[in-house]
Amino acid sequence: MQFHGLIHSFPREIRLLITVFVITLNVGFFTGINFVKETSTFQTKGIEINYLGNENDEEAEEMKFKKSKKEILTLIHNHILSMSIIFFLLGGLLSLTSVNRKLKTFLIIEPFISIVFTFGGIYILWNGVLWFKYIVMLSGLAMTLTFIVSSFIVIKEVLFSSNKD
Repeated sequence: MQFHGLIHSFPREIRLLITVFVITLNVGFFTGINFVKETSTFQTKGIEINYLGNENDEEAEEMKFKKSKKEILTLIHNHILSMSIIFFLLGGLLSLTSVNRKLKTFLIIEPFISIVFTFGGIYILWNGVLWFKYIVMLSGLAMTLTFIVSSFIVIKEVLFSSNKD
């Protein structure tokens, strides 16, 4: 067995570890995406209501109140830290793949930009800059697409390995 520094040349047990890790990471990530769907219905108005409330809407099916400063800071803090770790680990695995260097670099860097725009955007939206809900939605979408593509590449290279052991 030869080790070439790329993920497909790792020993079988390490590739298995990476596979179950990335699959588990996807379960957690998409559970979070499902939560976003439930709280915002994937609409900009839903994002706005989730953080700013709708207590002035007497027709609302569900009453929501503006998040407190403590709630919004806790949410942003927790998400920036945890998402940074998730994308650091996924980016580290992606860096060990044989995918095109420019694509790889984009997929490694982009989620960190989206993290700042998504969760920084939530704070700006919470402070009353309502048009920032569009930035939050677009950066969240970019982050999700990057996650999907990166996960797919890592799993593909791990499972369809040229390493026979």
